[in-house]
Amino acid sequence: MRFLMKASIPNEPFNSYIRDGSASHRMQAIMGELKPEAAYFAEFNGIRTATLIVHLNEASEMVKYGEPFFLQMDAEVEYHPVMLPEDLAKGNLAEIGKKWG
Repeated sequence: MRFLMKASIPNEPFNSYIRDGSASHRMQAIMGELKPEAAYFAEFNGIRTATLIVHLNEASEMVKYGEPFFLQMDAEVEYHPVMLPEDLAKGNLAEIGKKWG
């Protein structure tokens, strides 16, 4: 199943990693290990944030994806299931609307 994974990275220790030159290496190591379908980096509510699209076949895979951010970045991690447009179409909204609308 496809998930949007959001890793919120606090200023510390990340500022220290920038200062000592290890920030880029650490992030590249994580991305190389996880190989997300897509990765975007932005600010959310004033916090550095990595947003990844990852595939999880079972819940135990959250460990594989989350722990590098927990251990290397002291990050907070969230997972949100997401759909492509064709997934939404398979959901048969018209039938659900008739039944529950």
